[in-house]
Amino acid sequence: MTQDVLTGLLLGAGLALSVGLVVLGVRPRAEGERVVRRRQLPFRASGRQWVVAAVVGLLVGAATGWPVAGILTLVGVLTLPNLLVGDRHAAARTEKLEALALWAEMLRDTLSAAAGLEQAILATAPVAPQAVQAEAARLAGRIEDGQPLGEALRTFAEEVDDATCDMVTAALVMAAERQARQLAPLLGQLAAATREQVTMRLRTEAGRSRVRTSVRVITVTTLGMAGGLAVLNRAYLDPYSTATGQIVLAGVGGLFAVAFWWLMKIATLEEDPRILKGVRPAAGVEVVVR
Repeated sequence: MTQDVLTGLLLGAGLALSVGLVVLGVRPRAEGERVVRRRQLPFRASGRQWVVAAVVGLLVGAATGWPVAGILTLVGVLTLPNLLVGDRHAAARTEKLEALALWAEMLRDTLSAAAGLEQAILATAPVAPQAVQAEAARLAGRIEDGQPLGEALRTFAEEVDDATCDMVTAALVMAAERQARQLAPLLGQLAAATREQVTMRLRTEAGRSRVRTSVRVITVTTLGMAGGLAVLNRAYLDPYSTATGQIVLAGVGGLFAVAFWWLMKIATLEEDPRILKGVRPAAGVEVVVR
């Protein structure tokens, strides 16, 4: 009976994998679409986190005698903190957006006082908001060293690495290399649009915080129940010590992993694509920004 169950599970997994591959293969693609495959994990973890997760996984595996429990513990230690604590990267980007909006307004006001673009950057760099102050200071340093303004601005955009910063930097590059006009009003409009984006992100993050609260409740309840059974009624968990029990435990853990991955996906803000990434200066017709 055990062998029949194992065979059925393997056949079912193989069938599900085959159907998924067929669906992926026959999915229609737009003409000229390029498929880019990035081999990366769906979470960020440092080397220290990997060491801690490996040690905790080994301890749990040795204490329970279940290899699958050790593997699930390792994955949980690596992924659950990012899901339960919150998206720190999103919070840092929101702070950077606010700083970019303020710096754009500072440049607008300085340009309105009949100052040139280079002078405006040099004047505002020392008092730029904290989130972009280091990058603005390096930008001013490159300008003082004689680097062309367009090249210095592109380097600034690469350092900040933000799609909204690319919009502001593109306006500055156009003004520096293609003699664009009406730069001050454009910077004001970009600053206003950036502040609206910040407001939208804050509202979205407030809604997604409820998802994280639900995940915390589910995680604490599940781990508390499993730990209580392991300490108070270990005999109830004895069936998991068999090969079939380990397969069932792996299936249950896989379902939880998929559910948590999905919750992590819907609780994470996707970043907009950058427009200046890899862009090099090119000769062209003078562009007038109205």
